[in-house]
Amino acid sequence: MAQADIQRDGPPFRGRKTIRDIADLAGVSIATVSRVLNDRPDVAPDTRETVLQVVREHGFNRNRGARALGRGRTGFIGLTLPLIADAYFGPILSGASEALYEEDMRIILAPTLHEHDRELSMLEHLVRESTDGAILMLPSESEEELRDLQARNYPFVVVDPMEPPPDGIPCVSAMHASGAKQATEHLLGLGHRRIAALAGAEGWYATEERLLGFRAALAGAGILPDPTLIEYSDWQMRGGELAADALLAHPQPPTAIFAFNDNVAIGALNAARKRELRVPEDLSIVGFDDTFQSKIVWPQLTTVRQPLQELGRTGVSLLMRLLEGQRVEALRMELSTTLVVRGSTAPPRNAAP
Repeated sequence: MAQADIQRDGPPFRGRKTIRDIADLAGVSIATVSRVLNDRPDVAPDTRETVLQVVREHGFNRNRGARALGRGRTGFIGLTLPLIADAYFGPILSGASEALYEEDMRIILAPTLHEHDRELSMLEHLVRESTDGAILMLPSESEEELRDLQARNYPFVVVDPMEPPPDGIPCVSAMHASGAKQATEHLLGLGHRRIAALAGAEGWYATEERLLGFRAALAGAGILPDPTLIEYSDWQMRGGELAADALLAHPQPPTAIFAFNDNVAIGALNAARKRELRVPEDLSIVGFDDTFQSKIVWPQLTTVRQPLQELGRTGVSLLMRLLEGQRVEALRMELSTTLVVRGSTAPPRNAAP
């Protein structure tokens, strides 16, 4: 889904041009291109002519807004998300909003606060009055509700699904199982054998996929998962602390905890400190997401990096293709995850030298 490579010399680049492409070719900022395309007066004449020459040479459609109106569009895209000022959702929103800006589209935010009725109400407003399509971030709608929305011919893309994505519903997510397997294999490689899973909300797609990766890594090492070493949480720090405390109270406590997001990993750090356990000397902890919080705690968290901004950008790219009526070979896209090793993991104290 990446944009075609841009070459300053040689033939024009292929693919549909964006404002970013024009800015790169003209050697100016995206904001300057936007001002030129919208006939704003606050652009130097030479700069304006440079931008317009690139536009002419590369066949960029200057009046995308007019084209959208000609097709009965508004030029606005809705985006529903649980929270705006959040370490996890914020970067996804940032990626989506930047991608929409490059497409010369405008965004309407609809924060849902994890309330299903509120989300349905906001989505209905977006469909009936104001938008050409929507990005649904971690939507609470059921499969039936999503299919009803699709039957109304309203273009949308699900980013980070809460439930397993139904067939035929455009969806972008991370490779949860692969990331969880990497995290668990890292702990196994350090010598840990009693590894606990501090999971997210039970039944969520991310939770179940990460459990699959966790169990697969243990099975690959010939270890049977201990069900008493799996605790669920609400994805929040306090919930993670309570769940981690239950794990550490086990008669045979774990030497390592794989937490299913950075929030609950930090909660596990707090639970360990209350028990005067040192991390990573007495207990190793791995998180998931690689939010900014993973780098401001001590020790810094070993964690699985999700490409959060790219999730938002890819969701927009897929939605734009749907709006343009382009054929989409894969409606379900998974972006790769990467383990980032920092200071919260080490071999267990009783590991063989």
